[in-house]
Amino acid sequence: MTLVGDVDNRIAIIVDDLADTCGTVVKAAEKLKEAGAKAVYAVMTHGVFSGPALERVMGSCIEAIVVSNTIPQHEKIAVCPKIQAIDVSSIIGEAIRRTHNGESVSYLFGNVPL
Repeated sequence: MTLVGDVDNRIAIIVDDLADTCGTVVKAAEKLKEAGAKAVYAVMTHGVFSGPALERVMGSCIEAIVVSNTIPQHEKIAVCPKIQAIDVSSIIGEAIRRTHNGESVSYLFGNVPL
């Protein structure tokens, strides 16, 4: 794994599509901290958190890992308070409604329903 750029005394945010066993994200966070990042956060679309994932996240230097609730997270949050979930049900519901009615889904890119 190679770090490109200067993170010294900066807050680093790791962005990825999936948090499964969390080996890669924890390794990336360690690399960022070694390079001087003052804090590391992770943002993932889907939080699978299988196998040793929760233990890895809890034992890591990651301040928080934010995932969507496309997979239920209540039990995992109870075990690992570093996990935070964002509710995406309204935007997914609106995308389905728009698709069903033949309306523009790209409209949602600039107009997220709250």
